[in-house]
Amino acid sequence: MQRITDIIALQEIARELRLDIIRMLTEAGSGHPGGSLSAIDIVTCLYFAHLRHRPEEPNWPERDRFILSKGHGVPAVYTALAKCGYFSQEQLMTLRKLESPLQGHPDRVRLPGIEASTGSLGQGLSIALGMALASKIDGNSFHVYCMIGDGETQAGQIWEALMAAPHLKVDTLTVILDYNKAQIDGLTNEIMNLEPVADKLRAFNWNVEEIDGHNYSQILGALDRSRPDHPYKNLKENRGKPTFIVAHTIKGRGVSFMEANLVDWHGKAPTPAECEKALADIRVMKY
Repeated sequence: MQRITDIIALQEIARELRLDIIRMLTEAGSGHPGGSLSAIDIVTCLYFAHLRHRPEEPNWPERDRFILSKGHGVPAVYTALAKCGYFSQEQLMTLRKLESPLQGHPDRVRLPGIEASTGSLGQGLSIALGMALASKIDGNSFHVYCMIGDGETQAGQIWEALMAAPHLKVDTLTVILDYNKAQIDGLTNEIMNLEPVADKLRAFNWNVEEIDGHNYSQILGALDRSRPDHPYKNLKENRGKPTFIVAHTIKGRGVSFMEANLVDWHGKAPTPAECEKALADIRVMKY
């Protein structure tokens, strides 16, 4: 797929995808708007500017893989896949309906472009690590990206994978933390504080970058530097290490009333009236 390098063009794609997310969730009457909207700028940069992938050939062996470990945020991925041409955009309105391949959590068997069925929190990173290790054994034929949630990062299986990847020198793996600071039960720092998360990962021997997860220059720069063939990864201190990107994000980004009530909008859909207000906010949001 041809990559888009113009940041303004990428931002306008993300605006379209935000609108789609709100419409889909309103039609479904259920879902997770907060974490879908916090992730969408990163997802946009991945699918339209960074990943090597072919919508017309979803199983192309040399494609890069993206695993959404926080599977409840999959509306963000559905909108990107539809925009890329993996399936029709009309199908987005079937989200969470019976017999639809667009379920509330991703199903790799039923939908092209989905690399792993996730949603049992903590497991997606282990899947991504296995894929990245396979790529390394095969000569770095593809790169694997995995997005995890901050509430999810409290799971023990996440930390097992975080220990294993540097030990195995799996530099074909990039992990992105969607650090929106809220989870279903409350604020993350009150439920189980992750801090100092960047220092912890450096101690585990990861290359760590902290970015604004809504700043396109920072997102694209961090993604570029994470690939094994980038000069940054060839520096002696970085060689052979996987990359962990701490992306500071805002839950519900682009919708004023969701940004103001982070926890409330983790897992409920807008009403039709709230949908109209959300769409109006997104149309005028500033990057």
